[in-house]
Amino acid sequence: MEPYKNWSREELIARLQHLDPHHDRPRAATQPQGKPFDFNAYPKRKIALKFTYNGIHYGGMEYQRDPALPTVEGVLFDALVHTRLVDRAGGLEGCGWQRCGRTDKGVSGGGQVVSLWVRSTLGSKATSEEDARATDPEPTSSADTSEDGPGLEGDFGLIDDFDEPPTNNSKPAEPASAEVEFPYVFGLNHILPPTIRVLAWSPVSDDFSARFSCRWRHYKYFFSPRGLDLAAMSDAAARLVGECDFRNLCKIDASKQITIFTRRILSASIDRTDGDLCVFNLRGNAFLYNMVRHIMAILFLVGAGLEKPAIMTALLNADPANPLPPFREGEDPPPLVTSKPDYQIADPLPLMLWDCGYDDGVLDWRTGRASTKTGESTKSPLPGMLCDFERATITAALDEHFLKAAEAHHKPPKQYFPLGAPGVEPLPPGAMMSIPLGGGLVKRTGTYVPLLQRKRMPTPDEVNERYRLGRGAKKLGRKAPAVPAAADDVDE
Repeated sequence: MEPYKNWSREELIARLQHLDPHHDRPRAATQPQGKPFDFNAYPKRKIALKFTYNGIHYGGMEYQRDPALPTVEGVLFDALVHTRLVDRAGGLEGCGWQRCGRTDKGVSGGGQVVSLWVRSTLGSKATSEEDARATDPEPTSSADTSEDGPGLEGDFGLIDDFDEPPTNNSKPAEPASAEVEFPYVFGLNHILPPTIRVLAWSPVSDDFSARFSCRWRHYKYFFSPRGLDLAAMSDAAARLVGECDFRNLCKIDASKQITIFTRRILSASIDRTDGDLCVFNLRGNAFLYNMVRHIMAILFLVGAGLEKPAIMTALLNADPANPLPPFREGEDPPPLVTSKPDYQIADPLPLMLWDCGYDDGVLDWRTGRASTKTGESTKSPLPGMLCDFERATITAALDEHFLKAAEAHHKPPKQYFPLGAPGVEPLPPGAMMSIPLGGGLVKRTGTYVPLLQRKRMPTPDEVNERYRLGRGAKKLGRKAPAVPAAADDVDE
């Protein structure tokens, strides 16, 4: 066995390069043969792309210069460069890149949307071998189409940071003729790893923005209902609907200096899936940093019987100038909670940005290579996705049988949740509780401190002020004054 733990960083990199079958093979996009590719020789058009991605494989959505893990934007941008749809030299800014939402490390996307300017074949003719290669995806060897993808190189911090309202009702710009367009869906899926799949593209007008034109975002959070009171969770979720102050249900990003934490939730519900899981469906016009995972953490506490549904109303009652009334008749007025209690947020794995909503007529989703819907269809990504689904289903079946094999010799752990529910054992003194955090994770503890009795985190004003006096001042080239002692425990 090689003593890898004693190797230097350079030795480890050299070993990985030696083992990587793709490392020494040149690529047309990064090492072009012949004359340099001239992007100015081709027309451009603005389009929107809708795509899915499995967030467990990525360090988040947002492009980063030196990511610890590949990012979704980084891999997608590399594929766009590889197919010569955008110029790497211009970066994301050069192609007018706008994303509908930024998802955190481990969070997935089912209907993510980006808008950007790309190369178009409309109005141009492939007159040379070089131009022909630019118009269609290049042949790829069997090694490049392995399940690990072609080896492209390439993280929200935020769940979303939509602080500006939607700005336009753009209509898609239709071409004058039905000329054959670049096969955007097939061309990109031919290059992308199977964990990212482009579903469709749409022509859009020049002022369209995937972010600012979006009217709502829909998140889904999947969880097991085992040991949870779904009726109590539904009660707590219903309290989110409307325009509420979510400062106690998000993480404060001091670098953005956000002072308004009001967001409008259009719908919130706890629903059953077709299988054994449940899903928290949340749809709103905008979301704050880690907002969905904070909400889900509270829903788990309510479902476990550790908190009453009214705790959600209390956490939303954060603005002294606009106190909330009781949520329903017979309830006491909610206490004022001006700063967030200390609690652990839910795991990111089960969270998905499911869909993004736009005004009718703004988008015209297409899958083929022709400029009209009646044109040639493209290769569907469904066969590969179905194969991945089948493998995941088999893996889940194996895990279930491993569990059954263990249960033949070991008693399953006692279930104490939801507390006080009929048929559930009462919690004995000194017993350890496994408080759910989502994604199969739990927090083991022998005691539970009610949320409103816990230590309070610094207020948003305190967090913002500390940043202005510290790290923010350094970014502006100013000397930072002394930081007030009251803000010393802020985690930046």
